[in-house]
Amino acid sequence: MMIKMTESAMNKLKEMVVNGEQTPRIDAEIAGGCGMTVKFSIVFDEPRRNDSIIEMDGIQIRLDRFTKRFIDEGTQIDYSDEHGFLVGESFVSSACAIEID
Repeated sequence: MMIKMTESAMNKLKEMVVNGEQTPRIDAEIAGGCGMTVKFSIVFDEPRRNDSIIEMDGIQIRLDRFTKRFIDEGTQIDYSDEHGFLVGESFVSSACAIEID
């Protein structure tokens, strides 16, 4: 898995990790059923036992198994003061097929 991080995202992440006690984790928020929407974010919480760890420039970022399934190769993490952390691209799956007899 390859995650790319912009310089602004790395600088902000380092600042937050140094000032806090919790660990950054990429989280997938799922909404809907058929045609579900997946939105990624970075949250700060306690490490979980089965998290995968990605180390970048001395910072550990965690992923749970559920989120890892949805992260694409080449996911990029960016940061701006206006929007906060932007992780990859959110996506919507195709609608469910409905059979009519």
